[in-house]
Amino acid sequence: MTGEWECGIIHNCKEKCFTVMREEAANVAKNLEISFLLDFYGEMLTQKQREVIEYYYNDDLSLAEIADNEGITRQGVRDSIKRAEAQLLEMEERLGLARRFREMQAGLEQIQKAAREIIACNESFAYSRDIYQRAVLIRDLAGRLNQ
Repeated sequence: MTGEWECGIIHNCKEKCFTVMREEAANVAKNLEISFLLDFYGEMLTQKQREVIEYYYNDDLSLAEIADNEGITRQGVRDSIKRAEAQLLEMEERLGLARRFREMQAGLEQIQKAAREIIACNESFAYSRDIYQRAVLIRDLAGRLNQ
């Protein structure tokens, strides 16, 4: 009976531990997303919202530290952060600039890969200077656009 009880406790602890880890991973992903959106839409926030959310996400200050710096309550800081997050998410939903940027980066990476493959095939089978030069041009152009 003791073994079953211990297994139950261990299973329960593991389940809670993995749940916490998943939640922390989701929070990290959300933090990165908000920080990314801040790069795109930060100038559209009020100066005070931008400062507070930058302190929180980019400088990793706590609510209490921000409250002390800004001379407002922790609740005021939290409310400002939540409003700014909502605005950033709404702007992304309406405009989609960050999503489009990511799609373009992925597309440019695919273009670069395809150009490298064309160069390799050209060198391996029937070398054509024209094909090689055009593939290099495509690869290099996509590389510059992806920076």
